[in-house]
Amino acid sequence: MSGLPHRLVEFVGSLREHGIAVGPGETVDAAAAVDVLGLEDREQLRAALAATVLRRSGQRATFDSLFDLYFPVAVGTAETGAEEDDLPSLRESLVAALAEGDDERLRALAAAGVEVFGQYGSFGQGGSGGGGMSGWSAYQTLERVRPDALLNRVLAAIRGEPRDGMGEGIAQQEARAGIARFRQYVQAEARRRTAEFRGRERIARHAVAPQTDLVSFTNANREQLAELRRTIQPLSRKLATRLAARRRRARRGQIDLRRTLRRSLATGGVPMRPAMKVRRPGRPELVLLCDMSGSVAGFAQFTLLLVQALADQFSKVRTFAFVELTDEITELVTAGAEDPEGLARRILTEARLTRWGMSSDYGDSLETFVDGWLDAVGPRTSVLILGDGRTNGGDPNLGAVRQIADHAKHVHWLNPEPRSSWGTGDSAALEYGRVVPMHECRNLRQLTQLVTDLLPG
Repeated sequence: MSGLPHRLVEFVGSLREHGIAVGPGETVDAAAAVDVLGLEDREQLRAALAATVLRRSGQRATFDSLFDLYFPVAVGTAETGAEEDDLPSLRESLVAALAEGDDERLRALAAAGVEVFGQYGSFGQGGSGGGGMSGWSAYQTLERVRPDALLNRVLAAIRGEPRDGMGEGIAQQEARAGIARFRQYVQAEARRRTAEFRGRERIARHAVAPQTDLVSFTNANREQLAELRRTIQPLSRKLATRLAARRRRARRGQIDLRRTLRRSLATGGVPMRPAMKVRRPGRPELVLLCDMSGSVAGFAQFTLLLVQALADQFSKVRTFAFVELTDEITELVTAGAEDPEGLARRILTEARLTRWGMSSDYGDSLETFVDGWLDAVGPRTSVLILGDGRTNGGDPNLGAVRQIADHAKHVHWLNPEPRSSWGTGDSAALEYGRVVPMHECRNLRQLTQLVTDLLPG
């Protein structure tokens, strides 16, 4: 137990690195929980620490991955209790464990699979593992075991006797959930073994997926993008509430000094009832100009769906996309709310955005917008430009950006690249940033903050 306080402090520090705010008070509570519960029941300890340090939904998956690293189920080679050292035997045992819903057996088989099939580098050649390219791979293990291919065999083992349609559906659901748990156990075991060799801090930093709202738009995989799309509706409701509240506060106006003094004559010159200037702010107009080339398209697509969900907060929303040319896509985005996953594909196929290829041309795209749609920008319009500002060596056309800024009430540029990359290579982000404010917008948390701060209420 002598090293346990230090381990707990490291665990809390790793949670903070992954965006989970844990203060001194929560840390003290977590230490008290460890002192009371001890280490005998690991799952009870997991639940207690989660209850003391987590404040928001969506943090549990990251917490569990880090907990498995800092409070592992075993050290070194896990005592799996499994004798399966060849692939057919392990798969047979896996089918039986999935059919029975034996979670402990699934963990043991995951550990055995990583031990036998997951080693790579000098580990897998009988060496000591001292090489720089050695470790344990969950991907390699799952590729050999192929648990998803066992679904029909698991269902056959579960059925036993004829079932009705509902029973069959429940059996399939249980089998798929068991396979998903096995995959998670394999991933956790591979991280645990590799962390012992390479260091917990390194593996925690690079191998544990961040929370959904911290996933980079440009690096998100298919599953992460799907999870981001699922957050659109609840996030839009929250942002709409914030914008409406800010609009109500703005409607109150400022004190009308002349009317207040006139009223004060009835109370001996004491301004007992201040008079306010009546403001009737209308809902603002919004124009989005989006780069749909390459990895930036994922960022633009998510932002388009979010703004479309917020459309009621604006008197008018017009949306434009560009790659080499600019075209209006307002109707496509409106229709895309029904099928958000296919929005980017429909934009690229139905809008006229390219001449020859898919490399972005900011100069011609901005010129196309100014020539064809500058009238969409007026004194009540806020413009959001979404793009990385990488011109592929072409003319950035700063004059077109100045024209847009001259016509609009506000112009803000949201850049999905880290600030440290601005101005490197073919990036004209710093040049654009001298014309209009440029903001780093790499993930959902930053986007939420920017939408709240930048869009007028």
